[in-house]
Amino acid sequence: MTVKAKKHLGQHFLIDKNVSKRIADQFQAHRGCTKVLEIGPGMGALTTFLLENKDHQVWAMDVDSESIVYLNEHFPALKGRIIEADFLKDNLALHFGTEPFAVVGNFPYNISSQILFRCLEYRNQIPEIMGMFQREVAWRIAEKPGSKAYGIISVLLQAFYDIEYCFTVDEHVFDPPPKVKSGVIRLTRNDRDQLPCDEKRFIQVVKACFNQRRKMIRNSVKALIGDKPFEHEFLTKRPEQLSVDDFINLTMAIEAVDKL
Repeated sequence: MTVKAKKHLGQHFLIDKNVSKRIADQFQAHRGCTKVLEIGPGMGALTTFLLENKDHQVWAMDVDSESIVYLNEHFPALKGRIIEADFLKDNLALHFGTEPFAVVGNFPYNISSQILFRCLEYRNQIPEIMGMFQREVAWRIAEKPGSKAYGIISVLLQAFYDIEYCFTVDEHVFDPPPKVKSGVIRLTRNDRDQLPCDEKRFIQVVKACFNQRRKMIRNSVKALIGDKPFEHEFLTKRPEQLSVDDFINLTMAIEAVDKL
């Protein structure tokens, strides 16, 4: 039995075992996390190598019922830990309670950003995220301030995770081959338990600034605080020049104005 790749699910099955092993080897079990949830395992190209480490308890979740049947037939070691569900909607507490678990996978390109934002909701339970994305998306996530690729997703994820771009994967190792190259990244939870400012306001500030990324911060702030007087050292900068800490600083200053 094989599984047919479904375009509407963004499936591109990895067929190069060397690449699969190299991806699996990027997982570091950050903070001693041994439970690993693989998203979209398909026919288990990555699963095979994740299972080689007997210290890890691997779980697999896929929305494709055909893949679920395949995994149950070919991976008896996963008995009881193969879940047919949508990661974006599933109640993860049913499987992991409050225990930490890592998230790995060759993520479907069409929902990869959504998967990361879902992980962000569970950031205090997910110490590590490791997987493959469209290369440009992977670059954007891992990018540092000062780059044109640095943006909203970079700041929001880097607020809580240290991010490393691991390596690039060519198109020909997939069936069917995608039209773009892929990039493998690893996100490991940093020491920031929570923001020193209101998180919703922080997100609002970051989005407002990058939605006018060609303009100075001064223009974005006007839309957030109206006609209230506001002075800040960042007003003449552009959003890609600000680090996560800078955005936190800016948000706290705006919060102070909010109270006036």
